[in-house]
Amino acid sequence: MIEGFHVGRHALREILVRAVESSKRIHRDLVKLLGDDKVSNIVTDLAVYSHDYTPINLHKILNLDLETIPCVVVWPESVQDVVEIVKYAYENHVPIYPYGGGSGVLRGFAPEHCGIVVDMKRMQSISLNEYDLTVAADAGVYGVILEQYLNYKGYTLGHIPQSLYESTVGGWIATRATGQFSTKYGGIEDLLLGIEVVVPPGRIVKLEPHPRTATGPDLRRLFIGSEGVLGIVTKATLKIAQFPEKRVKLSFATKTFEEAFEYTRLIIRRGVRPAVVRIYDRIETLRHFYWIRDVKDEPITIMVIEGPSSLVDAEADIVKGTFKGRELGEEPVDYWLRTRFVVKEASEYAALGFVFDTIEVAALWSRVVPLYREVIEAMKRVDGTLVASAHASHFYPQGACLYFTFGGLPRAGTTPYEYHRKVWEAAMDAVIRVGGTISHHHGVGRIRAPWLKAEIGDAGLELLQKLKRAIDDRGIMNPGNMGL
Repeated sequence: MIEGFHVGRHALREILVRAVESSKRIHRDLVKLLGDDKVSNIVTDLAVYSHDYTPINLHKILNLDLETIPCVVVWPESVQDVVEIVKYAYENHVPIYPYGGGSGVLRGFAPEHCGIVVDMKRMQSISLNEYDLTVAADAGVYGVILEQYLNYKGYTLGHIPQSLYESTVGGWIATRATGQFSTKYGGIEDLLLGIEVVVPPGRIVKLEPHPRTATGPDLRRLFIGSEGVLGIVTKATLKIAQFPEKRVKLSFATKTFEEAFEYTRLIIRRGVRPAVVRIYDRIETLRHFYWIRDVKDEPITIMVIEGPSSLVDAEADIVKGTFKGRELGEEPVDYWLRTRFVVKEASEYAALGFVFDTIEVAALWSRVVPLYREVIEAMKRVDGTLVASAHASHFYPQGACLYFTFGGLPRAGTTPYEYHRKVWEAAMDAVIRVGGTISHHHGVGRIRAPWLKAEIGDAGLELLQKLKRAIDDRGIMNPGNMGL
């Protein structure tokens, strides 16, 4: 295993140069295997691929405190290229870090031990099967490209994460992603029918798409949420739906956050599936809908119902008859649709020393409201916290996802990283205490790894570790991620 690098603020250039020096042999070997247009070890490329979108990384970049740097970046163009890369890494004990859009927010991608970054974005093929209602896409296809292509053909995937413009098909599977329209269309685990993965020592595992299969444990599921620690996803076959014929947009104001939850619970349990449901607490209502004059102290709920016209009309009638809040019309929904991909706040405030992050969790209905209260109070108790808020954004007959936001200024003598860690500790401990799950759709990464055992238990973690060793016996696949 190659010794890791740690980039400090006083020696950034020197250590980047060292990384380049140490990577010369790997670079030379990979150029022989793949060709020089698919391999790079120039300093700017190594710096770009040293981190993902994790918000605390903004402080590391601004303070030149980056802790990670790869040795080489490669851009495979075929599954055979990926096989050759994995074979080389296995034979030479070199770590591999799969890379999609780099939009992860939990340091699931962090080349701690130098190694090879495998950027999948040159694998871009898309194949539509209109009769079977499926689409096969290479791992490197951007989400927005896939969705626009399907829309042009009269279909939708219905998988619209906030990272749609940055994330890729392979990244969605690796992180067990879900999208803003998930209450109707489901998460990536509901859409995946077939998968192709390259695992150590360089073998292709190909699981064909079927509407359902009972051939033992479903190996597809093994790779959903595996975060690059078992193999590299190269292709997936996904379910698609016909582009919605009609869309109805509704919004409501309620006296309390809890009241909105109860109306939504009653709607979902009746079998109605709005594509989008988002309930904002008072602080997030003020943050997102400050321009609506008369609802500043009332939580707002927005909904999008879409599909065949007759079904949409029937579902809208049930929603209006069940949700007792004050109707606000389409304007709040239109505003959300226009701004839903804007994520500039973290980068705007980091330069001022402000630490900002989000934490998504989930729980059964009976625990959702206690979970909201406990996590908000836990985050507020951390010295330096200036704001702690939440909205709910994914709903099921049995429960819902809560998406928390916190921000604060570290007190004198406290680093941004210490403050950030304390808030995460407070929030995760509260989730475990209430009985929620520590992650709904962002995954585990290196940030949540300390709490994985508390959620899945000793036996569960031991099984996961055994699976990791059985598939990746030399520990080359994203070592350290998820604590594995």
